[in-house]
Amino acid sequence: MDQNTQTIEKSAHLEFREAAKPERSSRRWWLGLGGILLCATAYGWFLHRDTNQAVVKAPSVPVAASFVKKGNLDVYLNQIGTVTPFATVTVKSRIAGQILKIDFKEGQLVNAGDLLVNIDPSPYEAQLAQYLGQLARDQATLANAKVTRDRYLYLYKTGVIARQDADNQETLYQQALGTVANDLGLIAGVKVNLGYCRITSPVQGRVGLRQVDVGNYVASTQNLVVVTQLQPISVVFCIPDDDIPEVVNDMSDGRQVPVVAWNRDFSKKIGTGFLLTFDNQVDENTGTVKLRAQFPNPDYALFPDAFVNASMPVKTIQNALLVPTAAVQSGAQQSFVYVVQPNNTVSQRQVTVGPSQGDLTAITKGVNAGEKVVTDGLDKLQPGTKVIVQMDNSNPNQPALNPGVVAASGG
Repeated sequence: MDQNTQTIEKSAHLEFREAAKPERSSRRWWLGLGGILLCATAYGWFLHRDTNQAVVKAPSVPVAASFVKKGNLDVYLNQIGTVTPFATVTVKSRIAGQILKIDFKEGQLVNAGDLLVNIDPSPYEAQLAQYLGQLARDQATLANAKVTRDRYLYLYKTGVIARQDADNQETLYQQALGTVANDLGLIAGVKVNLGYCRITSPVQGRVGLRQVDVGNYVASTQNLVVVTQLQPISVVFCIPDDDIPEVVNDMSDGRQVPVVAWNRDFSKKIGTGFLLTFDNQVDENTGTVKLRAQFPNPDYALFPDAFVNASMPVKTIQNALLVPTAAVQSGAQQSFVYVVQPNNTVSQRQVTVGPSQGDLTAITKGVNAGEKVVTDGLDKLQPGTKVIVQMDNSNPNQPALNPGVVAASGG
């Protein structure tokens, strides 16, 4: 084969290869696109299958629920108060003298009139004897002056002596009367001091720590011991001035407003009493007014100057829709509850919350009586979640819980 023939064949082969390139590239592109679509379809199918399986396999959430019930709700005003005795007496010595005997033990309960301290009475007994002797002498002088005055008066009337002589004798008689009266006053003063030698308790209560010992010489007005009245006792607390009209109305016609004293965390009731009175002016710095409640304190549980929570009813909401306080959740915009639907799924319901009392909260809008609201297991819920319900407090006619535990707090 000559050279020309080889050149012609080589050119034809090159032209054939160049013509075949576009056809191969196009076929490769379509094959790649088909593979991508196939993979996407398979991924979508598997994802849809796994989602369906997850929905089908999601278990029901166990929750506790309670019926929305209708009833009356007593609204209480809770404020921190101070236990304040009606009488706290610092017993002082009224005279100077040496202590002979102490007739009480520290912390002892005493009655009014019980002997507390004996002060040596001998100096005052000696002084009393002196004044009694002086009185006897002056009474004799008075008797003599009276006889002389009567004689001079008779002589004057008969014209034997001048009027001046009778008047002078009348003056001497009056001086003798004054002297005797002075003696009687001195004797009375000494007797008072003798009475002060026996120091008694002015009130019924508990004595504190003694501040003197036997043998001490005390001066007048020196502190001996403090006696604090414990029965009855009072609690002083403050309420906002906005609540004063309701308190005044509750106390009208001599009605007693009950007041309950609780410990700091409302876990224990300390005592039950009644509202005694309220102050006559509002504190302009705090906008509150002081109230005083009286407690019989039979077990001495209310201790002077201790802090307690005073709980007092201010009003009653009639026919309120009541739910357990645990059912009410705080949302970004409004409070809400989870309501159990007939198909055992939950829906989120926005509600308007009224006053709370202990474990109960009044709902003014958003639920109806007889509906079930979730009270426990709320952290696992979202709208549409299927639940297994265990009823809690399910009796719609159940009475309200203890009204003193927690209530609407003022200012």
